[in-house]
Amino acid sequence: MTYYLDPFGCVKNQVDAENMMALLNKAGWAAAENTENADLIIVNSCGFIESAKQESINAVISWRKHCPEKKILLAGCLAQRYAKDLSEVLPEADAFFGISDLSGIVEAAAALIPNLSPEHKNKRMSGTDLNSDGLRPLLSPPGSAYVKISEGCDNHCSYCAIPLIRGGFRSRSVQELVKECKTLLNRGIKELCLIGQDLGSYGRDLPGKQTDLPALLKALSCLEGDFWIRMLYIHPDHFPLDILDIMEKDNRFLPYFDIPFQHGSGKILKAMNRSGNTESYLELIKTIRKHFDDAVIRTTLLTGFPGETEEDFALLLDFQEKIRADWLGCFAYSREEDTPAYNMKGRVTKKLAAERKRLVEERQIPITEKQMDRFIGRNFEVLIEEKFDPIDSDDKIHDANTLYLGRLPCQAPEVDGAAVIYSRHPLELGEKIPCRVVSRAGFDLEVKTL
Repeated sequence: MTYYLDPFGCVKNQVDAENMMALLNKAGWAAAENTENADLIIVNSCGFIESAKQESINAVISWRKHCPEKKILLAGCLAQRYAKDLSEVLPEADAFFGISDLSGIVEAAAALIPNLSPEHKNKRMSGTDLNSDGLRPLLSPPGSAYVKISEGCDNHCSYCAIPLIRGGFRSRSVQELVKECKTLLNRGIKELCLIGQDLGSYGRDLPGKQTDLPALLKALSCLEGDFWIRMLYIHPDHFPLDILDIMEKDNRFLPYFDIPFQHGSGKILKAMNRSGNTESYLELIKTIRKHFDDAVIRTTLLTGFPGETEEDFALLLDFQEKIRADWLGCFAYSREEDTPAYNMKGRVTKKLAAERKRLVEERQIPITEKQMDRFIGRNFEVLIEEKFDPIDSDDKIHDANTLYLGRLPCQAPEVDGAAVIYSRHPLELGEKIPCRVVSRAGFDLEVKTL
């Protein structure tokens, strides 16, 4: 019994995929490197915004066209949200499997494969079989692992469908997370990326509210070893400032802050169901940068939200200039049914929202380039992720012909620029080595090993 998993969506979705793989492997299945050798194709879908939904649907249609004899299971967020509707309009998928109980993946997969032995056909897994102890397969780049500290969300931003898909906020225990991180470190992982819909809400749902993000960071700080801890996605309305003092005491906590501000207009922020405003957000950035000279700020902005006027958009651009984010992603508003924003008045056309998105991205280019220039001439560690075949070059700047790609502390996996390394000596993937930043090429930084 073999399966091929085609992953889509965010890193939270990726961890779901890793857990599904772990459950299938434990039940006797094997992952195939390609669809030709697979009995089952699993498309782990995203259901967050329209473009992501369409991408997952297109994948199912494409696999059906190229693999007409294979069984196809549409799993993930899209299946969780639209299983009933899709079963009527997407005949290319043989079955659908949501995310409410990942332990059912084995049963769902086995139901699609004919002539299985009763032992495998009736195989049952329990929630305790979920591989949350750090032994699951990893789909992340070499040396890195994502650690999901919570599930769901209670923020209820008016444009967001995540609570509809993943439910309310649920935190994992500190003890369970420390165990998982320790196991990952023992496997040779050099970067632990803490993820969740909102890390700042961690622990608020637990009995007595005795655990929170500062408590988790203190516990992780007790782990031994040379590794990085990177935190991804902290909602700005309840950023726990206590973590800054903890991070200052342990340089393994990277001063990298992924904070989705979304807009610079107070009117639009209020309509988004956000309690913060541009003044409080600017003060938060000021506080972070006061603690860390090398603080790296990543944010997301959203254009075309219902009611966004030219004046509102001008305020967004002004906010973008003021925050001087190192990294910035921009999205055009996606009208999602069953969200409060769906029926709001003042809808902005898709064309105008896309044009505003383009303007934001265009204005960000010189900002990010200047922010990256501050690292030139300085020494850091670089995490090696990819090796390319030796190349022939007359470029005298490079005294070696083997190209590697990696990441510096200022670069998160898969979403930021890369570190470009030329080395005459072999470098091991997944390892951290000392280097010096020597130049910038676009958003990438060229480094030399020391």
